[in-house]
Amino acid sequence: MRGKVTIQQIADLTGVSKFAVSRALSGKSGVSSQTREMILRAAGQLGYFKSRPMTEEAERLQPESREGSGTILVLFPNIRYQNKDSLYWGPLFDGISARLNQKGRDILTLTEPTGDRLFTLLNPDAIQGIVTVGSISTPILLEIKRLNIPVVMVDHLDPAFHCDMVFTDNLSCMRELMIKLISRGYKKYQFIGNIRDAQSYYERWITFRATLEEFDIPHQQIPALISPEVENIHGLLPDMLEGQELPEVFVCVNDTVATFAIETMQRIGISVPGQVAVTGFDNTYEEMPILATVNVNEELLGRRAVDLLLWRIQNRTTSFEKLLIQADVMVRESFALVKETVS
Repeated sequence: MRGKVTIQQIADLTGVSKFAVSRALSGKSGVSSQTREMILRAAGQLGYFKSRPMTEEAERLQPESREGSGTILVLFPNIRYQNKDSLYWGPLFDGISARLNQKGRDILTLTEPTGDRLFTLLNPDAIQGIVTVGSISTPILLEIKRLNIPVVMVDHLDPAFHCDMVFTDNLSCMRELMIKLISRGYKKYQFIGNIRDAQSYYERWITFRATLEEFDIPHQQIPALISPEVENIHGLLPDMLEGQELPEVFVCVNDTVATFAIETMQRIGISVPGQVAVTGFDNTYEEMPILATVNVNEELLGRRAVDLLLWRIQNRTTSFEKLLIQADVMVRESFALVKETVS
């Protein structure tokens, strides 16, 4: 229950003052946006915002939903690479758009504003549902929550905001990928990617680590390679590899990071896959020497998000759902054979 979570508990978890917590929770000035985001996330983790779907009595008091009508808002984060033009998010948006057109729904796309007032220029009463794509900030999600509009989040989870979600099945796909690598005799690994950047990245990381433990393979992760520092991989990786023994495989959070890692190593004279193998996720760079990846059906993610949202609009009283979409693990044998021959 919300009443059981105190401001002091949130302050203790975040290491800031009760004054800062109070200002952040009330939406007042006096704390930086980064601190506010941290406080809101911590409050969500402690259950401060915990809620259930609308009760049947509350639903009866809502305006009646009309099947086949209403505008659906598709909300993108204010992040440079998460947009309709990207190799990953573009097809996902195409799936959302195609399904909404099929269902006769109007679509409105919006990039998350830098301020907290999401609907300053919009009429919330005209929006029947929202699909969020990628990592939307906690303050924006809390503003949406106050409006009581059904939401489905794609590829994102926030403990401060409970709603339906659609994900690729990161856990089973990464486990299958790791087992395929282990079966080929690889023993030395490093994981690359900012695991704090997305829920999917974190799930891939914990599955990577758990699978190595399952097969009794020792692992000493280089902390910088899974921290925000890795965003500067072109500068970070050469210094980190200088004078160090290479792992046999760099397991990357996605194909984009894998591509950056390959380009960086080739620039400093490390052969891929001759000296080290690299894996990715999402199958967005087929031309690169990526040993293994996961072929995600982005359009299906978008279509199923719309299906779940339209169902939620008509069924507001039931428990929230997390829908997992299975994907195919792909191993490019030619790159594996190069590595095994060199060994």
